[in-house]
Amino acid sequence: MDRRNFIQKTAAFTGGLLVPKLLTASFPALPAKSRIVISHNASWSRSVGTVDSDSMLKVLDKAIQTYFQVDHVRQGWSKIVRPGEVIGLKVNCLSGHGATHTLLVQAVAERLQQAGIKENDIIVWDRLNSDLEDGGFRINYGKKGLRVFGNDAIGFDPYLQTFGQASSLVTKILTRVVDGVINLPLLKDHSIAGITMSLKNLFGAINNPNKYHLNTGDPYIADVNRLPAIYHKVRFTICDAAQAQYHGGPSFMPQWRWPFGALIVGRDRVAMDYTGWKIIEQKRAKMGFKSLKEEGREPTYISTAADASHALGTNDPQRIDVIRV
Repeated sequence: MDRRNFIQKTAAFTGGLLVPKLLTASFPALPAKSRIVISHNASWSRSVGTVDSDSMLKVLDKAIQTYFQVDHVRQGWSKIVRPGEVIGLKVNCLSGHGATHTLLVQAVAERLQQAGIKENDIIVWDRLNSDLEDGGFRINYGKKGLRVFGNDAIGFDPYLQTFGQASSLVTKILTRVVDGVINLPLLKDHSIAGITMSLKNLFGAINNPNKYHLNTGDPYIADVNRLPAIYHKVRFTICDAAQAQYHGGPSFMPQWRWPFGALIVGRDRVAMDYTGWKIIEQKRAKMGFKSLKEEGREPTYISTAADASHALGTNDPQRIDVIRV
């Protein structure tokens, strides 16, 4: 099915227009202390290129069971999604070869189906079809298999969403197709914002991210994450940190990548980014690089996201419980 037929059939299915999905917050508020789980694989940490489907599934299962403190992995997924929902998987394919692993997407999709989500109700998405293809994904608008397409395939909702200094159109994938989103970012250095991980990955949901890179993205990254569709729809984050990048990002720079060898998971996007920031800083120091603050690109948007007006999570290390398994 091509893009034109896809849009026509989608419109016909919804009676002539894509009906907005409800924006009600349907999952529990963040607890007083945020849990972050770093699920390692020893072979991943030894060298690049050791990720396979079996190890990916094992690392993911270990992360979910540890995070939700359950005996069976399906119990954990039932706390993220409900049977019959349409779930979006927001990947990061901007750097092509260094994109979110297709193996991670396959593993998440497998567990979602076991939790009651139909395969064709799983939407793998990013900014552009071409980005997805560069990242190793195959575009699919059809009625079988995972659906895979970019914002350019479906367009943006015509109504501006605004918070603070951010005013943007949000992709219809978020506003009119999915019930919830699982964020699948990367752990990377960013030449302007300091790092890109959970919060920055949602720039792929709006029409004008180019406007929000001044002042290391502060307060814009935090503001974008408070736009209603993003704030209410993103339920969980699974960061692909099998290979991370400590300098030269967000472009793919293999000379500054290293096999961190883990998935990092959590509900608190701020705590996730705070934890990722510290990992990047530790690696930079080990390799003899200046701190991000010394380079004039400390990710101050993380503390802005934690302030009272944004309330997206915590950047207080005393309120973040980092569990390594």
